[in-house]
Amino acid sequence: MSVGEEEWARERAWFGQEGEPAPGPLARQFADLTRILLDATPTVGGVLKLVVGAAAALIPGADLVSVTLRDSDGTYHTPVGTDPVAEQLDQVQYDHREGPCVESARPDGPAVGWSEDLGRDPRWPAFGPAAARHGYHSLLATALLPNARPPRLSGALNVYSRTRGAFGGPAIDIALLLATHASLALAHTQAVASGELEAAHLRRAVDGRDVIGQAKGILMQRRGITADEAFDVLRRASQDLNVKLADLAKALTTRPAEVDLPAS
Repeated sequence: MSVGEEEWARERAWFGQEGEPAPGPLARQFADLTRILLDATPTVGGVLKLVVGAAAALIPGADLVSVTLRDSDGTYHTPVGTDPVAEQLDQVQYDHREGPCVESARPDGPAVGWSEDLGRDPRWPAFGPAAARHGYHSLLATALLPNARPPRLSGALNVYSRTRGAFGGPAIDIALLLATHASLALAHTQAVASGELEAAHLRRAVDGRDVIGQAKGILMQRRGITADEAFDVLRRASQDLNVKLADLAKALTTRPAEVDLPAS
């Protein structure tokens, strides 16, 4: 649902007033979006799809919405867009290295970049006329900063309109709020993913140590040797057979009657 200019003005007028007026539709939509982004979206792609959908619904004048992401090697791509035309227009910016999307997606770029008449904007002589030929005359881009640590992967939320001068103060305010929501949700999602990967790595390491310990026990009982001697047998066999130590230990523990190792 779109929020009109008058409705947005009423809600913004409430900020800073005494008392607690009932939240309007815009406040409710942002509250719902925050909850969904942080609680119910497990992947980066899921976060971006929700934000693009919210931008298309909430920003007055939005006809196309996309997301630009900048990789660590400086290349750009569009993982999510509401229409293939948005991806094509983004690609023109990437190819020519000019335009609000490219500028806002740089780690040191502006928080907001926009043009009210792309076909006549002298800043982007290649991209602007190309967008106008497709029938899009206004563009608003707000920076995404999902990663505060090096290499500081970054991006931009991009909103295109067929109308000249489409994006005034309310549109910029909403886009900045959405970009902030998206950045926080992306950082949260990446942190969760990193934590899960680390936990899985630790589980694999613990499991590996456990199976090696079991294999050592089998060799100690079978040959009457010490734990150090059993480990040396495993290590030498691993090198001679060119098999990972953990894989060799697992074979010995799962098939003890079939697998035996040379004594030296």
